[in-house]
Amino acid sequence: MLGDLEGDSSAKPPTVYRALEFLMDMGLAHRIESLNAFVACGHWGHGHSAVFLICDTCGWSGEMHADQSVKKLAQEIAAVGFQMRSSVMEIRGICERCPERKSRKKPNA
Repeated sequence: MLGDLEGDSSAKPPTVYRALEFLMDMGLAHRIESLNAFVACGHWGHGHSAVFLICDTCGWSGEMHADQSVKKLAQEIAAVGFQMRSSVMEIRGICERCPERKSRKKPNA
């Protein structure tokens, strides 16, 4: 019987997705919808809505705090009678390290 278990020790996709869903429910992971990717939460010590910055040029992504912006958005959402359960915001653009952005900067006059 032990030999049967040794043949296929990889996790099946449903198991992996259930684990990812659990981690998201616990606030330990986020899903970046536009990239179809899951990332560990970089700020798991407190409850928050995730805000991701995603570079369209090099693919860099980072999670940031936007507590005041999210708080204001939550107030506006509540004002229209909608109860927010969770949110993940994705801000796309060009990061400061990319040559494309550096070439668009205007020289100091």
